[in-house]
Amino acid sequence: MRWMLAAFFVAAGVAHLRAPEALLAITPDWVPFAPQVIFATGLFEFAAAAALVTRPFRAWAGIALAVYAVCVWPANFKHAFEGIDIASIPSSWWYHGPRLAFQPVIVWWALFASGVIDWPWRRK
Repeated sequence: MRWMLAAFFVAAGVAHLRAPEALLAITPDWVPFAPQVIFATGLFEFAAAAALVTRPFRAWAGIALAVYAVCVWPANFKHAFEGIDIASIPSSWWYHGPRLAFQPVIVWWALFASGVIDWPWRRK
């Protein structure tokens, strides 16, 4: 689970650095310095993914990724409710509904994969 989540965040980091204009379109208006934030979050995703798969920083990476997943949720809401078209991403509720509902799972996944929590499976 940890490696899969790290791969997911590396892919997201690539998207942040290669296609920032698409992400800029879904960034809420209240985010200051949005282009710089998108660049910085791309770098963060790379660093956090690397930290997630290394023992000394794993727990901190899990916490940081969980907080980050909550922080980017408003962009997912903007994307869904304002009907913003982004190439290669479906613009229907068949995509947006599950995507919005999955965000809390990403929060849990980051915490679980990093060993911060063990719910619902107690480790012995």
